[in-house]
Amino acid sequence: MGGAPSGPAPSGRRHGGAWRAECHGIPAHCGLFRPPRVHPGPGAGEEDAADALRIVRGARARRAVGLADSQGYESFIQYVQEAERLDFRSVFMVEHHFTGQGQVSASLTLLAYLAAKTSRIRLGTAVVVLPWHNPVLIAEQAATLDLLSGGRFDFGVGKGYRAAEFDGFCIPPEEASERFDEAIAVIRRAWTSEERFSHHGRRWHFEDVVVEPAPVQRPHPPLWLAAGSGESIRRAARDGFNLLLDQLASVEQITERVAIFRAECTRVGRAYDGSMVAVARALQMVRSEEERAAAYETRRRVVGVIGDLHKGRKAASIEEDDAPLLGTPAEIVERVRRLAAGGVETILLVDPNASIANLRAFAAEVMPAFGPSHAVAAA
Repeated sequence: MGGAPSGPAPSGRRHGGAWRAECHGIPAHCGLFRPPRVHPGPGAGEEDAADALRIVRGARARRAVGLADSQGYESFIQYVQEAERLDFRSVFMVEHHFTGQGQVSASLTLLAYLAAKTSRIRLGTAVVVLPWHNPVLIAEQAATLDLLSGGRFDFGVGKGYRAAEFDGFCIPPEEASERFDEAIAVIRRAWTSEERFSHHGRRWHFEDVVVEPAPVQRPHPPLWLAAGSGESIRRAARDGFNLLLDQLASVEQITERVAIFRAECTRVGRAYDGSMVAVARALQMVRSEEERAAAYETRRRVVGVIGDLHKGRKAASIEEDDAPLLGTPAEIVERVRRLAAGGVETILLVDPNASIANLRAFAAEVMPAFGPSHAVAAA
C-alpha cells in the first residue's frame, strides 16, 4: 500500500567569508556569523538546543484565538526580514506539537512563506522530527521548498525526545531510532534516484514512486543532525551530516565535540570544513548590573526546565555558566572568540524574544569585531 504506515499510527553574512549569522525558531535562532567563521544553530534533546531558550509560560489547554497567533507569526516574519537586511545568513525553524504554547508545528510551511518574503537568507529546519512524518511526503515538501527558495534550504533532522509528542502521536519512544533511520534512508533515495523506486521496510511501504520536484541543490540540500554524545557525533560524520550542537554545553565541551567530529571525518576520508558544524548559543545582551541579574534569573529558569537534556559536565552555578552569550557587547565578543579558538565557525543565536533590537545591537556591536582582517589573522 503506497505511503501507508505498516506500524502503529504515524506519528550576518558579512560578505567575503568573514562572517555569517543565523536565526532559529519562533523564537528563532538567528545569526550565522563567523569569528573566523561562525554560524548560529539549534540543538538539545539532542535536537532542541536552539529551541531551548524560551521563557516558560503556562501551557494553554485550548488553542489561542486566530488573531493572536496571526500577530505572533507576522512579528516573526518581520524579524527574519530584518535579519536578512542585517546580513544574517540563516534562519532555522523548530518543530513541536501539542504544547499549548504556540510553538511552530508546520515549519516547512512557514519557511515556504519566508522564501517568498526574502531573497538571500538561508532557510533551515532544526529540526524536522522524522518519526512523525511520511518520508516521501517530507521529501516532496522539502524539495519544493528548495525549489521555491532558489536553493536556500538546509534540512535539519532529528529523532524527537518529548514524551508528550510521542504520546500524542501514539508512537513508543523506543521506536524513534528505527523510524528515523528508515525515514532518512527513504528521503535520501527519493532525492538521488534517477528512476522510480520501491521501498518495503518495517514502518513504510512505497511502490514504484518518483519524488517531484527534484531539489535544486544536488544531490540534495545540506543535511544537519542534532547530536551530543560521542557516538552520535561520530555517526553524523560517518553518514554525511553536518553537525548541530546544543546551547547548554560549555565552551570546553563544545571544543571537545568539534574535535570528535573532525577526527571522525578524517578517519572515514570525509573532507572537513568548519562550516559543517553549528553551535546554538543563547543571546542575552545586557547594559547594566540590573539587566545582568535579570539575565541570570532567566538563564536559571531555562536551565531548571531543560537542564536534564544537558550531556556531560554542568557549571557549578549560573554565574559560572559560559554557554550563553550573556554579558555586555564586549563580553560577548570575548565569548565568541573563545568559541572560535575551539574550532567553532557557525553560531546559531537563540533569542527568546525574537527581538529586532537585539539583532541590531548584535550586528552593530559584536559582528564588526570579526571582520575580514580578523578572519585572516585567525585562520
